[in-house]
Amino acid sequence: ERTTETWNSVVDCPPLVSLIDLEFGCCSAHILPELTDGQSFHLALSREDCVYILGGHSLESNSRPPRLFRLKVELLLGSPLLSCTALDSGICLTSSIATPIGTSATSGGYAHEYIILGGYRSESEKRLECSRVVLDDNGIRIEPEEPPPWTGEISHSRTWFGGCLGPGRALIGVPTPPDAHCFYQVTFRQEGEGEGEDPTQGCSQESTEFEDS
Repeated sequence: ERTTETWNSVVDCPPLVSLIDLEFGCCSAHILPELTDGQSFHLALSREDCVYILGGHSLESNSRPPRLFRLKVELLLGSPLLSCTALDSGICLTSSIATPIGTSATSGGYAHEYIILGGYRSESEKRLECSRVVLDDNGIRIEPEEPPPWTGEISHSRTWFGGCLGPGRALIGVPTPPDAHCFYQVTFRQEGEGEGEDPTQGCSQESTEFEDS
């Protein structure tokens, strides 16, 4: 939470879950007892009526615990019903990027798949590994994913940032002295993609330097 009086300082606040009805233009805020402290810079992935909340930073303890919550929303007549469950197998991350890599039919129904990359494990340690996340009727599954061969600029930079560029693609930026940034496009390929290429999971990087204006 930030205030206009102390914009450069932040404090933990009780997490609120807001439901927004775009059709009727109304919203409601809900407090869930399972969400007891701040979860700044967490990652959220959704499938149907479930939202999975991964990681996050607690200012009070200055930690990034391996948290994983499942938030389920049931739109019943009269009022919505929200439930929150703490799950095992959480991961430590903040400010990470999630890029969708497609959907597939599994024994657990129609699955959504994502690659998680970037972000931080602690204040002084970047999260250089990647993870594959699968959401289906059975819940959530998190597996290690082979990361790109990070360049020296990325590996040794204290700060990095970026965002999703669409399915299987992400943008990574790192500051380079004195007044420039180096940007990398990371691409993850699915099986069978790319004519004449080895039909296995792969990833690549391209870089371009842009001077600050």
